[in-house]
Amino acid sequence: MAEEKKEATEAAPGTVAIEVDFSHIPVKPTTAKEVRELEVALIIASLFRPDVLKQIMDPSEFTTWVDSLAVAAGALAREKAGYPIRKIAEELGRTEATIRRHLAGETKAGSIVKETYSMLAKGKIKLAVPVHEGSIAKELEECRSKIEALNQEVEKLKAERDELKAKINELEEAKKKLEEKIAAVKSRLEELIAQL
Repeated sequence: MAEEKKEATEAAPGTVAIEVDFSHIPVKPTTAKEVRELEVALIIASLFRPDVLKQIMDPSEFTTWVDSLAVAAGALAREKAGYPIRKIAEELGRTEATIRRHLAGETKAGSIVKETYSMLAKGKIKLAVPVHEGSIAKELEECRSKIEALNQEVEKLKAERDELKAKINELEEAKKKLEEKIAAVKSRLEELIAQL
């Protein structure tokens, strides 16, 4: 999947940009996992293109746009892996005609995804997603607090474990001594019985 790395990129005050690295995405996928990686990268990179963001701002068009881009991205990723049109259509739940139109760039979504793929193949996609800095700091602090609490719990459990191990060792020693005493008493009883 696309890797995220937090860097100080130009962003609005109070926000930080999370850069998404697409450099390792396979442009000629050979496994189902690689097909999925390419598909997701194409969806994300296409959705965050400035021209697409402007077009999908209309709430009534948003679902249609996202669906069309997802289908076009899925079709192109599978085509690059060598899937036949029939299999692509079957996997994506669309008609073969719809898949052909997307792959030929005859639909707006197909055209956008093809352009995005071309940029991805040339290593020209740089995506910086602005995130409100306060929310990251708050989430980070919450995570740190949870980690600290978990570390304390782990230390407590380790101490309890060590106490139990020590108790087990004591009991095993006591058991061994009792077994020795029982063996001595048994031996003495056998001697006494033999003398009778």
